[in-house]
Amino acid sequence: MVMDHHPEHPDVTAEMWTRIDTILDEHSSVPGSLITALRLCQDTVGYLPPPLLDYIAEGMNLASSQVFGVATFYSLFSLKPKGRNIIKACTGTACYVKGIKEILNHIRNSYSISEGETMPDRRFTLEGVRCLGACGLAPVMVVNEDIHGNVDPKQVKGILEDYQ
Repeated sequence: MVMDHHPEHPDVTAEMWTRIDTILDEHSSVPGSLITALRLCQDTVGYLPPPLLDYIAEGMNLASSQVFGVATFYSLFSLKPKGRNIIKACTGTACYVKGIKEILNHIRNSYSISEGETMPDRRFTLEGVRCLGACGLAPVMVVNEDIHGNVDPKQVKGILEDYQ
């Protein structure tokens, strides 16, 4: 069911709309497939801007409020753009005791972002997470899929400079 209009959005290209239409065609008649459709659409665009949520609702014949509710309930979905590089800083007990706050302060001072924020140029998104399962390496931060353990605040800028 390809709809005859696409909302204008600076982050959604014509190729992305084509992929989104395919996703909605494949999932609109499958009961319980909203989460799958949302995930695939987010994989296509990088996040779920509100006009896209409305478009998904229309394409799946659901209320916008239902789609918005699901998208905001599950932490795997983001309604804000993410950076090309995701920094996950562990704020669990072991990392907290070993100095993750100093690392977060260093990131804030060097890159002007705090937990939950993305740089305007979308180079980095900084997320605080409760545990990364690497307490023996505290303090720990993960950049994309790369684990950095026993991080010294003085090392942070050198580590992050490798990520463009």
